[in-house]
Amino acid sequence: MPDPTPATDPYEPRLHVVLYQPEIPYNTGSVGRTCVALGAKLWLVRPLGFQVDHHNLRRAGLDYWQHLAWEVVDDWRALTERLPFERFWCFTKFAKRNYTDARFQEGDVLLFGRESQGLPEEIRTAAGDRAVSFPTRSEVRSLNLSNCVAIAGYEALRQWESAG
Repeated sequence: MPDPTPATDPYEPRLHVVLYQPEIPYNTGSVGRTCVALGAKLWLVRPLGFQVDHHNLRRAGLDYWQHLAWEVVDDWRALTERLPFERFWCFTKFAKRNYTDARFQEGDVLLFGRESQGLPEEIRTAAGDRAVSFPTRSEVRSLNLSNCVAIAGYEALRQWESAG
């Protein structure tokens, strides 16, 4: 059965959150819930490690999934045809720039990689100074994907509210 994709967005997003080839339905469900809270649109780039009608995805998103603006695209090329790459902020542990140094604007795209492998090197390299990271101690390999989306999304919101 193909993944269902909504016909229309329930709102005009202030922010776009992209999960590049996500693998864990609970993380994606939690990210969807955060996107509803932020007024962000969720984009999922195939291949996915689950079906978007998977019960764990819906369960993690609880009853918020019906309010989520979301879309599944077949691959990276299809995504970049829809969203301008110059608006992308790539979140990766390999970036030298801290996420708090980024200046987010409404309409920006927050891009996160696979839980097991992150973003491909060619995407990280193409991002240049728009590649950012979260400070972590060396004992930690990475943060949970859904936590990263929440941190980044609410930092963007904080910046917008501070700017008036």
